[in-house]
Amino acid sequence: MTDAPFDVEEFLRQPLVARVATGKRIVRPVWFLWEDEAFWIFSGQWSRLADRLRSDSAFELVVDTCDIDTGRVLQVIARGHGSVVEFDVERARRKLVRYLGPDESRWDDRFKPPQGGAAKGVWWAKLIPHTLWISDQSFKPSIGGS
Repeated sequence: MTDAPFDVEEFLRQPLVARVATGKRIVRPVWFLWEDEAFWIFSGQWSRLADRLRSDSAFELVVDTCDIDTGRVLQVIARGHGSVVEFDVERARRKLVRYLGPDESRWDDRFKPPQGGAAKGVWWAKLIPHTLWISDQSFKPSIGGS
């Protein structure tokens, strides 16, 4: 990532939505955490992501932005293999702060990380990319823009 056309670490720290594809082209939008050179995604009993990764660990994931007004278009496309790992509450907090802000008391109850026994039905999908495509497709807007 040292030759990337933009700061990839900074880009992936933003609260962006990624799309992850597993198995037979099943694509889902996800919130993610980029940490330890892996994408971390909540999974649990409500999702079949864990089953899909256990059956076929291959994944592709896309994080991109497109600002029509400024013409800024950035992309990170990852391909690799995933696994299902034990839930870590502190990692969950780091992820959720990015999307919901630092005041946990204001978070919607659906997004509060489960604690203790409640965490038994929740796990992490850890997606380790073996390939990252990093692209700046920015353009000069033809109408408006800055």
